[in-house]
Amino acid sequence: MPRSQLIVLVGPTAVGKTQWAIRLAKHYQTEVVSADSRQVYKEMSIGTAVPTNNELKQVPHHLIQHRSITDTYSVGEYVKEAEATLEKLFEQNEIVIMAGGSGLYVQGLLFGLDEFPEIDPKIREDLNAIFEIHGLSELQQMLEKEDPDYYEQVDLKNPHRVIRALEVSLGSNRPYSSYLGKKKVSHTYDISLIGLEMDRELLYSRINQRVDNMMAAGLLDEVKALKKHQNINALHTVGYTELFKYLDGTLSLEDSVEEIKKNTRRFAKRQGTWFRKMAEIHWIPWNTPESDFINQIEILIQKRHEY
Repeated sequence: MPRSQLIVLVGPTAVGKTQWAIRLAKHYQTEVVSADSRQVYKEMSIGTAVPTNNELKQVPHHLIQHRSITDTYSVGEYVKEAEATLEKLFEQNEIVIMAGGSGLYVQGLLFGLDEFPEIDPKIREDLNAIFEIHGLSELQQMLEKEDPDYYEQVDLKNPHRVIRALEVSLGSNRPYSSYLGKKKVSHTYDISLIGLEMDRELLYSRINQRVDNMMAAGLLDEVKALKKHQNINALHTVGYTELFKYLDGTLSLEDSVEEIKKNTRRFAKRQGTWFRKMAEIHWIPWNTPESDFINQIEILIQKRHEY
């Protein structure tokens, strides 16, 4: 009996993962599981590019806007929820679609969570003190020196992630990235990992347009409603931190919007770097005709059956 199939769509922000996930889900008459670390929060919609109501109506989606920003939520919790969700979906579906740009979430689910050594708590205390006194840029420079590989992959606007990487690197005398992807897991389903490709110039143009569309859709009002929570880790996110600076009087609105565009482009570049290091990914141009796209997936699935 053929094994169940998980088709995973990855790639940088604005490359078209949501649209392709829906198209594939319709073709295979199945459902979509999200692998996005910010779309899990119900208070964040516009700035996280959550699928629209129309898109959500077309096919069922899972692990989207089911948590609050006040919840503690980690990659470990995501993996547990994703595994439980997939188990239920595979009871009714031979194929399930997963889509998202959060490399840690995808890696954690597909290849297992890494085991890190115990670290002296004082290291984190010292790093938090540096953050309070000198700001995030100082920690970013430290991370670039200690672990240049992870520096190119991590969301540098997220102090929690930066501090965690530094904590492990400094406490173990080994780069944080050296621990990633070492644990192996087995699954009851086969995996076809698909990366969406797009010319960088076009991708950056789409990112800029998306930010303009977000602003027109009311992103500023969304951020205003969250301002009292701005120190929560979930809101240390591109699109929110820049507008908090506007609301604090640090930046003009025009400069804040330009910062969002610039930081989103940088984030997309880091996403690309992360996924390009995953040898298991089969890359397909974003504008491939649907019949050709599906044909490539079918070939991958057939290869899995042959092993």
